[in-house]
Amino acid sequence: MHYDALETRSGQERERELMAKLASQLAHAKASAPFYGELLASVDPHDVTSRGALAALPITRKSQLVEYQRARPPFGGLAATPTAKLARIFMSPGPIYDPEGREPDFWRTARALFAAGFREGDVALNCFSYHFSPAASMFETGLHHLGCAVIPAGTGQTEMQVRAIQDLRPTGYVGTPSFLKIILEKAAELGVECDSMRRAIVSGEAFMPAVREFLSGRRIEAYQAYGTADLGVIAYETPAREGLMVSEEIILEIVRPGTGDPVPEGEVGEVVVTTFNRDYPLVRFATGDLSAVLPGTSSCGRTNVRIKGWMGRADQTTKVRGLFVHPHQVAEVLRRHGLARGRLVVANEAGEDRMTLRVERAGGADADLAARIEATLRDVSKLRGEVRFEGPGALPNDGKVIEDTRAY
Repeated sequence: MHYDALETRSGQERERELMAKLASQLAHAKASAPFYGELLASVDPHDVTSRGALAALPITRKSQLVEYQRARPPFGGLAATPTAKLARIFMSPGPIYDPEGREPDFWRTARALFAAGFREGDVALNCFSYHFSPAASMFETGLHHLGCAVIPAGTGQTEMQVRAIQDLRPTGYVGTPSFLKIILEKAAELGVECDSMRRAIVSGEAFMPAVREFLSGRRIEAYQAYGTADLGVIAYETPAREGLMVSEEIILEIVRPGTGDPVPEGEVGEVVVTTFNRDYPLVRFATGDLSAVLPGTSSCGRTNVRIKGWMGRADQTTKVRGLFVHPHQVAEVLRRHGLARGRLVVANEAGEDRMTLRVERAGGADADLAARIEATLRDVSKLRGEVRFEGPGALPNDGKVIEDTRAY
């Protein structure tokens, strides 16, 4: 059973419809959000009708939001709706301010909740934080959209949580997986049955196999969702348990960290999202998270792209001999020499930091090319390093551009 017909479209139909909407969204962002008015000043939105054209647009990085918002409060010029017309304003660590508009299911959580088994008439214990963070509102608005009642439990106070479950008998839970485990352990300690809860959607931290087993052993079917405070839900688990299904309402790209260049299917890279959100029209928004596209289609009948889920952080910036080295600098060195894949390994030998740029190259070792790359590395990073050539496919497929092997 699916949330709507969008989930079972053919891939060609989905791509055609997303690209048809893209030009209008870009035009809206350019006209209504000052940041994008400047960033896309030379772009004709109506020329952006393919993924190739989209990939040519500049990246907007989550890691720079604090800087943007300080320079142009409160939202850095990225919001298209006046502050007074928003429904809520949240504050994430940084601080980063996140706007919520008045559209129903603003954060696109209803689809993920439906896949996890939530239906009209369910009562959900919402244990995401209601203090400044958007997570509780994200799922509350989705639950309301489905026709569910919500217990705004928030975090902490486990004995009160157990009492609420005992008295109100919620059928589902939303929150972090570890907190649900803590609540159930407290209930067992107090001799309280929590047999009313049969489903859960969890997010905000890794869903460890041991916790999944613990919940399953108590007949709670739990599914994970992946999202950010800026974008809402990006992807979610379905009953097939085969990776995470990408939301129908976004365009997702996986790019090489430090660049805006899409990687081949299956290669680990940074998650970049373009939304169709009219209030906060983020374009090629680089989340800083690593993931990879899974091949094929899901056995659950949904036809959209799936990703492996959260696989680490893309921002591998590190400090070497007092200077920061960034993934985009490594990408620039490779680009200047027409090379696709490389990894800068930072080690410490006898108390001295050393950099080695491992480069995949079909032709093997080439002393002259190595010397030229080393000169470029020095020019770009202001640090000396050596080059080591490796065969195609020799580097691990883990999205790392900088690997820090130093022990502290």
